[in-house]
This record gives sequence, C-alpha cells and structure tokens, in this order.
Amino acid sequence: MNHSDRRQPRKSGSEPKSSTKNLMPRGTALGAVEGVLAKGVPLDGALAGRPEWKRMEPRDRAFARAIASAVIRRPIALDAALMQVLDKPLPDEEIKAHLILRCGAAERLILETPAHAAVDAWVSLMAQDPNTARFKNLANAVLRRVVDQGKGAFLDSDPLEDLPDWLAERWVETYGEPVARAIAIARSVPPTLDLTAKPGFDAQSFADEIGAKVLETGTIRRPDIGAVDGLPGFEAGDWWVQDVAAALPARILNVKPGEKVADLCAAPGGKTLQLAAAGASVIAVDASPKRLKRLAENLERTKLNAEIVTADVADWTAPEPMDAILLDAPCSATGTLRRRPDAAWAKEPGDIANLAEIQRRLLDASFAQLKSGGRLVYCTCSLELEEGEDQIAAFLDRTPDARLDPVTADELPGLKEALRPDGAVRTRPDMWDERGGMDGFYIARIVKA
Repeated sequence: MNHSDRRQPRKSGSEPKSSTKNLMPRGTALGAVEGVLAKGVPLDGALAGRPEWKRMEPRDRAFARAIASAVIRRPIALDAALMQVLDKPLPDEEIKAHLILRCGAAERLILETPAHAAVDAWVSLMAQDPNTARFKNLANAVLRRVVDQGKGAFLDSDPLEDLPDWLAERWVETYGEPVARAIAIARSVPPTLDLTAKPGFDAQSFADEIGAKVLETGTIRRPDIGAVDGLPGFEAGDWWVQDVAAALPARILNVKPGEKVADLCAAPGGKTLQLAAAGASVIAVDASPKRLKRLAENLERTKLNAEIVTADVADWTAPEPMDAILLDAPCSATGTLRRRPDAAWAKEPGDIANLAEIQRRLLDASFAQLKSGGRLVYCTCSLELEEGEDQIAAFLDRTPDARLDPVTADELPGLKEALRPDGAVRTRPDMWDERGGMDGFYIARIVKA
C-alpha cells in the first residue's frame, strides 16, 4: 500500500512529564495488552483490573490507555516494523518480551514519544522481570532504531492483518476487499470526540470555542478527545458524548413531544437522552443495574427525565402500547472498533450466530409492545449481515403486520451513501473518512400496520 493512502495517527498528548522514571502507566499498559490479545479481556476491564489503576493520576491513566490502544489497533504493523530491526524473531515462548517491544514500538511510531523517554522506560521494564531481563540490551538497540529503520514497513503493513483472521475474511467476503481494507484503515487510528447537544443549544458557538466542527447531522466533532469533563457545558448538562452514527437511530425514530416511547437495551443512555430531549415520555429498559446507574447519572447531569426499568427486554411488558420503540440490540459491536479496538479480540465466529438469536427474540418481544400504527427502530453497532440486513429480512418474513418504513435522504443530511435501496441505513467506519469516520451501524425503521 502506498504511504499516501494511509491516514497518520494523531499524537496522544498524554505522556507524563516524568516519563523516563514513571513506569507505572507503561507497566499497566503492558498488562492490559496481554489481557486483551492473549485472553480476550475487554480493555476497560484489563486496565481497571490492574492493582495500581486506582492509584494513578488521570493523566497517567490516559497515557496507559493510549499505549494499550495503539498496540491493540496495530499489532501486526508493529511486528513488521520490529522485524526490520531484529535479526530474527524472538522465540515463541518469549511472549512478554515480545509485548514489551510492541509497546515500545507503539510509543515511538504511533504516539511519537521521544527516544530518551520511551526507550529508557521500556528497557527498565524489560530489566525488572527475571524472565525478560536478558533482552534489555536488545530492547535498547531495537527501540532506538525502530523509527528510522521500521517506519516504512509499519506504514506499508496491510491494516486487515491487524484484525483476527476470521473477522478480516468476513469483511472481505461481505464488502469486497477495497471496502474491507478501508474499514480496517478507519479503525487503525484513534477516534474523534463526538457530542450531541440539547435542542436549542448554540452548537456552532460551542464548537468554535472548543476547536470543533458541527457536522451535517448536528453532531459536534472535535479531532482529539482530551478531558471531556473539563469542557464548557459539561456540568450544565448541555451535551453528552455520542458517536455521530450512534445518534442516528433516535433521530430516525423522529419522536414527537408527549409520545410514549421505550428505549430498550438503553444503557449507557445516549439515545435515552436524545428521546427525552425531544419531549417524549421515555421508559428506559436495560438488564444491567450497573449500566443503568450510569444512565441515571447522565439524566441527572443533563436535567432530563426518563423512567428507568431494570429488566430483560425479552420479558418486559410495557404498561400500555407504545407509540414508538428504539431497540439497540446486543451485538458483536464490530462496527465500534474505532472506539473499542479490543472488541475484535473479545469475539469468536460462533458469537455472531448466538447474538443473532438473541436479537431475534428481542425484536419479536419489542414489536409486540407497539400500538397499531406505531414504529420501531431496530439498530445494531455491527458490520455483520446476520445482525442487520439478514435479521430484518427474516423478521419481516415472519411478521405479517410489520413493514419497512424507508428512511429518506433528507433524514440523513450528508450521508446519502449510507442509505440502502430498501430504505434501511448502513453506516461504516470508512464513511466520512476525511472527517474522522464513524461507527458502523445497521438501522431499520419498521411500522406496525
């Protein structure tokens, strides 16, 4: 691949000032990378599970996350760079030493940490462990030379190879190799910060203040995430964090003030906030008390109202037939790898079929809660057909009183390419690539006859 075809990663801006001596965030990142790549542990859990995590300053936590995320996004590209410097690969059993080299290379090539800070720190970590100490001189030599000798191989590495084989093969089969590679490129760099504001909020003035832009759909986008809770308007609850694609399902549901609406599988609550801000009477249902606690906190911060119900959506019965329902069904989350690079390693091929069965049950149960003439928006943050296009086709076949209500181009300003011929919506991470991309979603609007 030509170098010009690749978007360059942004600098993290999170490196602690005492980076040479401060080994804690780097050690935390190393442990988290091992948990994700070797054991399929979610990144948040791998980081928070480290005993030192709670003792770390926010800046150090951000730095640890930046290192770990960089390695998880580009493991094979980093190996390609290292192989330009190593005379031969490390023995297969030297897993930890290999991961230390990967992390150090990620700092040098992706986060662009100066050699005097990154190299000394990773050499120290290599020397601390009796099982890896004999590689400390090797680490010193490799990490000092990896930028000059390995950057070309890093840039030329195929981003599809940074994915689990089964997932890359699925995307190539589903979308064709050029699109699959474009998706892989989009998930290989850090995401933007996307915000949804309350109706009536002066989004343009706010965007100008924080160095952001207002996208065609109304989402406020800033290139770098940074400290979200330090931005103006956070405490006042003027806005909340929500990917531009994740904001589309509630927009497409198009609720009216006073309508009775259910947000099913609602936590952490971005869509609930949208529906409540539009003036609907909202019931937010989710099976996870922990995630619903976060939703309640978001409602309190934004001064919006919704009834919160802890229940399995498949077993929940609405107090009365609903005017509208939003079902954001549990899924493989393969469309969110820009924001959750670890999700690629937490799934296996068989999970898709298992999740599709859960989605089928939730669709049938949700549709039953609609009044006649009511509408349901079904969405998943998955790129897999079984969880989107195929799921809705099967639902319509078995549900005589359901019909697809096509989404129009006017409802998706600037995103005509996401409209399918049948009127459903399919976003992909490579769409709006020049502006930072978006999560991959499938969205269908269904009306009860």
